[in-house]
Amino acid sequence: MSRRLPVIHGTSAQDAGPYRLEQLDLEFANGERRRFERMVSRGHGAVVVVPMLDDETVLLVREYAAGMHRYELGLVKGRIDAGETPEQAADRELKEEAGYGARRIDVLRGLTLAPTYMSHVSWLVLARDLYPEKLPGDEPEELEVIPWKMQELEKLMLRDDFSEGRSLAALFIARAWLAGQ
Repeated sequence: MSRRLPVIHGTSAQDAGPYRLEQLDLEFANGERRRFERMVSRGHGAVVVVPMLDDETVLLVREYAAGMHRYELGLVKGRIDAGETPEQAADRELKEEAGYGARRIDVLRGLTLAPTYMSHVSWLVLARDLYPEKLPGDEPEELEVIPWKMQELEKLMLRDDFSEGRSLAALFIARAWLAGQ
């Protein structure tokens, strides 16, 4: 079913760190009026990188996750800086976090975190044909790099220290994309 987008009759906003919290006065096609809140990203999005060391091995990083107050396994990820493409941001983040650059980079798709109330998009990027190159990053400590066999994703997804949804989705999407190549 195709629907007309709600009409925005007014907005109010306040700063919320890297986001702007907006309150929207909306009118839906059926005449119903409601107030919705959304977080609007001030940045240029982010990248989630699936770095393939070889055809069977992905590189994971272990880093401190303040939200959960623990160390978490996940993929290389970070913000896209002003003027960068997702490909450039992915290569930079890969060098900063894992110590590798990539000769082949493919943007597979955008992933949203919570599209009902957030505008943030993370671009899923597959990085292949890796070579060693390290750039200084913004992490407070060096990240541990852990090779993981793609054939063992089912084991990885059940680990308590691998819980971030973007990393889980990215690995399964990348595996399916690679299988179709």
